[in-house]
Amino acid sequence: MPGVLYGLDKDALTFSVDARELRQALHGSGAVIELHDADGGNATAAVLKDAQRHPVRGEVMHIDLLRVDLNKPIHAPVPLHLVGADDAPGHREGGVLEQVTREVTVEALPNEIPEFLELDVSAMEINDTFTLSQVVAPQGVTIVDDGEIVVANLSPPRLETELDELETETTVVGEEGAAAEPEASGDGDADDAGDGDAASDDA
Repeated sequence: MPGVLYGLDKDALTFSVDARELRQALHGSGAVIELHDADGGNATAAVLKDAQRHPVRGEVMHIDLLRVDLNKPIHAPVPLHLVGADDAPGHREGGVLEQVTREVTVEALPNEIPEFLELDVSAMEINDTFTLSQVVAPQGVTIVDDGEIVVANLSPPRLETELDELETETTVVGEEGAAAEPEASGDGDADDAGDGDAASDDA
């Protein structure tokens, strides 16, 4: 796997590494890996900055690694997992749980970046919305993104929602029909009156 290493105001360095070893080293999105020369010396700490994938097969074709100082905090994307969904009262009632945000940006020392963060949704009721402010980060880790970002919401059952919409549409149509009836009745009275006048004239 070809790649490039840069950062910390040092020259960029191109390299090639075994693809399987690389996948194992990057099992966590925020994992810090060590790059060594072919002879095993000169270790460099780095994190994954970018990965270019094949547009069809989805295979990683090239990676960018960023040098890091293990004593200085960095920003890194971290996956966000929902836990306790099966226990949520709204879910048990048939509600639909939707995860809106699946990744957040955190700030931490390179070796303290978690593989993922969790949000407990076991208390969610129907129509509840949980935001990023409700995610608890480990000590030493700061969530950088806006706390008002919606992470998950729990909507009413789809069938119930569709029935409510159908009832609303039916009511509207019924009201329109009822409103139209007096106008039709008025036309009929006018016609009848016209017929009476005509009969009078004939007489």
